Amino acid sequence: MAAVGASATLLTNTKSAEEPVRPVANFPPSVWGDLFLSFSLDNSMMEEYAEAMEEPKGQVRKLILDPTMDSNKKLSLIYTVHRLGLTYMFFKEIEGQLDRLFKEFNLEDYVEVDLYTISTNFQAFRHLGYKLSCDVFNKFKNYDSNTFKESITSDVRGMLGLYESAQLRLKGEKILDEASAFTETKLKSLVKTLEGSLAQQVKQSLKRPFHQGMPMVEARLYFSNYQEECSRHDSLLKLAKLHFNYLQLQQKEELRIVSQWWKDMRFQETTPYIRDRVPEIYLWILGLYFEPRYSLARIIATKITLFLVVLDDTYDAYATIEEIRLLTDAINRWDIGAMSQIPEYIRPFYKILLDEYAELEKQLAKEGRANSVIASKEAFQDIARGYLEEAEWTNSGYVASFPEYMKNGLITSAYNVISKSALVGMGEIVSEDALAWYESHPQILQASELISRLQDDVMTYQFERERGQSATGVDAYIKTYGVSEKEAIDELKKMIENAWKEINEGCLKPREVSMDLLAPILNLARMIDVVYRYDDGFTFPGKTLKEYITLLFVGSSPM
Repeated sequence: MAAVGASATLLTNTKSAEEPVRPVANFPPSVWGDLFLSFSLDNSMMEEYAEAMEEPKGQVRKLILDPTMDSNKKLSLIYTVHRLGLTYMFFKEIEGQLDRLFKEFNLEDYVEVDLYTISTNFQAFRHLGYKLSCDVFNKFKNYDSNTFKESITSDVRGMLGLYESAQLRLKGEKILDEASAFTETKLKSLVKTLEGSLAQQVKQSLKRPFHQGMPMVEARLYFSNYQEECSRHDSLLKLAKLHFNYLQLQQKEELRIVSQWWKDMRFQETTPYIRDRVPEIYLWILGLYFEPRYSLARIIATKITLFLVVLDDTYDAYATIEEIRLLTDAINRWDIGAMSQIPEYIRPFYKILLDEYAELEKQLAKEGRANSVIASKEAFQDIARGYLEEAEWTNSGYVASFPEYMKNGLITSAYNVISKSALVGMGEIVSEDALAWYESHPQILQASELISRLQDDVMTYQFERERGQSATGVDAYIKTYGVSEKEAIDELKKMIENAWKEINEGCLKPREVSMDLLAPILNLARMIDVVYRYDDGFTFPGKTLKEYITLLFVGSSPM
């Protein structure tokens, strides 16, 4: 949601001589209206789905543990379970199997194995934290020319698997860098000649590789596009269908709750200049964690992120510089007594902000976990200061140096607020040690932040220029290093690519913290890619986000 006001149309408010000139933005209205307010949850239906899942769940568990199953088939099963979003149900069983298979791994066993199978095995291991060597792909290269063999181009499924495998590469894995470029070029040239499910698989992967996608949507797309893989085991097919239905009911109820809260808070009346994007923000947070146990966490994080939208649009698309300074001071004071110093139009927001956080702190204090609320609040204060810094730059026409821009830009990317707020409702796994790890600003967190900042900048810098914004990563890079616009964008894209490699490294074992805590960091980077890969999908959510919301909440589930 970083710099989300970047691409709006600039209007000026000139009602009277006394009325300040405001950078009011003509944001498109919500495309959903009150659609999600009318949902009525049938609890008995949810219970039926939950009960119906038990039998196939037990059968899938037996399959995963089956000691007679061939290792390649076992890894293929685990990969399919993962792609369908079911890993969390069998985490211990899968980890036990992968531990054994990884210890037994021998490169010589792969001499006669085809590219598709090797790619599936590689992804199964890497996605679940095991650093299988990329040397498994060496046999598909020519030793004399050190290029990939042309013969693999006839194996489209294998090339697709290699392309997806290459998205999991680490720094220094040159063969996977080459594989990514080679397979992408070949698949793009072949895609128009393909038919049926294979054509859909290649199109989807080229549009957005699985590793960069939103887990819930990727699971649904896998179910639709990989019917053969999903249908190999009746129990897995049945479980996947029931699971999708169960999640859809739960998530539509969560969306109804936050939609009702948003309407009750009357933000569209008190701050009518902001973007009305409740379903989009809920989708964004759902991208961080979709598991049923995080229902409360999603509701809390969605509310806090909606506060962020109000704050961002107030600073970027309404308030004068004097008002921004006053509001920043009030947020730093975090005291209802500061109400009198801020403009009247923003007072309702300020009161609701303080009240909601106070209630959260009170609730979590009972469980001894108020520190996560405090961390979220402090991150909110940090971003207000960051927004002020950007506003001061714009006001004075100052273009920051790239290091200076990045120092502030990592804060204003909103990453820190969203990632810290995502922890608030996650429960016992967010221990004091976990919070301390977050506060230490580990490498994987820095990498995900960088993607959050620069992916947005690369997509929206032209619009920001049109609106007179000085704080853009592209312009800062051009100014600092004296390069052309194209060179600047290419360099920022390289930084994004390297950041993905650092995230991939951070998710491999041995991990500093559990994957439960790493997943939202990985998934927030994924959601940035979803929203900003092709356009400013948040300010103008008529494409990707509309398709995703329709798929998950409007369209019917598979059964």
